Formats: sequence, structure tokens, C-alpha cells
Amino acid sequence: MPASRYTVSDVMTHTAIAIGREASYKQIVELMQEWKVSAVPVLEGEGRVVGVVSEADLLHKEEFRREEPLLPDQLEEASKAGGVLAEDLMSSPAVTVHADATLAEAARIMARKHVKRLPVVNGVGILEGVVSRSDLLKVFLRPDEELEEEIRQAVLTELAPGVALDFSVVEGVVTVQGPLRDRALVPLLARAIRAVEGVVDVRMDLDGAVSTTT
Repeated sequence: MPASRYTVSDVMTHTAIAIGREASYKQIVELMQEWKVSAVPVLEGEGRVVGVVSEADLLHKEEFRREEPLLPDQLEEASKAGGVLAEDLMSSPAVTVHADATLAEAARIMARKHVKRLPVVNGVGILEGVVSRSDLLKVFLRPDEELEEEIRQAVLTELAPGVALDFSVVEGVVTVQGPLRDRALVPLLARAIRAVEGVVDVRMDLDGAVSTTT
């Protein structure tokens, strides 16, 4: 039985708030305030994502209100300061993710691109939902009992059959105890347990030698 592999589709918001190219600056601000979101995808045609307007894009209007000389790397941001429609304000192409991407993949994209939310699209770029940083954290709400059962069935039974290992899960932290002759299994077990979605940390206390994975 393989360990759980949550994907973006398991945690994303399927009903996404979106706008068209012709949405006005004020309409976008009002929409973000109403729905408590920090960015909205911009759609065209059948619902294809062509860009994203974020709070950062909107704030350029305030940032460049002052009359000071612009640096070369500020030209793009300054041009958005004069925008009044979504198509002028949006960042394009949009940074997106597919529904079958793992949570780790989505987290890496967010970190690399410095964004808080990602439109979720299908193979042709049609919007299917939105995933946020808080969505990615939902797996850490899994009950300890659920994690314990998955670790027992999907990890210990597969990697250490017949070995009398005890383990506990408290607030997502897994502690494994007991004798283990094959020390080569220690890093394999730790890695496999950590791969279970919702595990916060893994501590191996085997033969009295305690080690904590990071």
C-alpha cells in the first residue's frame, strides 16, 4: 500500500473568483476586498487564464504617485501605475499549476515565483480553481490517528515487516522506537514516514540512540 500522495486537486478551492480583461481597477479592488483574496486570475474566451492581478500590481499606482526619476528596472511597474483595466495591470503570462501536481511542487512554484496563490489550470489553460499557501497547509490538520494508521500500513508493513517497532504520533510528530538490526533501514524509514502528508517531524529512537530528522 503506497503512502498518501496528496495533489493540488485535494486541497484547492474549486470555485475561483476571476475577472475579464476589461475589469476596472476599482472593480478589482472591490472584488478582492469582498472575497478576502490577494490576487485574481484574468480570463478570456472559454475561461483560459491569461494573467493574474495581485495586490502588488495594484499598489504600483500608489507607489509611483510621487514624481521622481525612474530607474530602468522600474519601467514595467511604472507602466502598470497608469493602468485602469485588468489587461493593463495584470502580470502575464500567469504563473499556474496543474491539479495533479503534488503539494511540494506547488509550494516550490510559490516560493520561486514569490506568489501567495496559484490559478489551477487544465492541459489547455482553462481555469479549474485556485490554490493558496493556506490550502497547502491543510494536510497538517490530519488527525494523529489517521497518520498513525497510514504509517503502520503504508510504511512499516512495507519496509520493516516482522520487526517489532513501536511508534507514536503526537501533534504530527512521529517517534519510532525499538530494536532494528539493519541500520541501513533507519534513513529509509525516516524518509518514508516524512513523505506521509501531514507529518511534521520524525524522531528515530532505535536501540537507545535518538536521532531527529530535519
